[in-house]
Amino acid sequence: MKLVEPPSCSSASTIVFIGRNSRGNWVAQEQSGLYGGLFVNRAQAVKYALFENGHHPETIVELSREIELDMSGRLAASDRVVGARRAA
Repeated sequence: MKLVEPPSCSSASTIVFIGRNSRGNWVAQEQSGLYGGLFVNRAQAVKYALFENGHHPETIVELSREIELDMSGRLAASDRVVGARRAA
């Protein structure tokens, strides 16, 4: 029997940012830092974001600037707007 973790969020309005960090890894980060992770490629970051946000591609935003994984829950306000584009 394969166990699968349930998504971390229950709200479809949760925004997930994806982008590359300073080392070239892909980052997926929920806007308030509730969940996130590091990935070797964009496809895996998007797949994770879709799983966690309940399969809502319209809430995934790809950043054109670097993003660092920050699980402190204090994602910078500038990351929410500057250089953002839809990832889907």
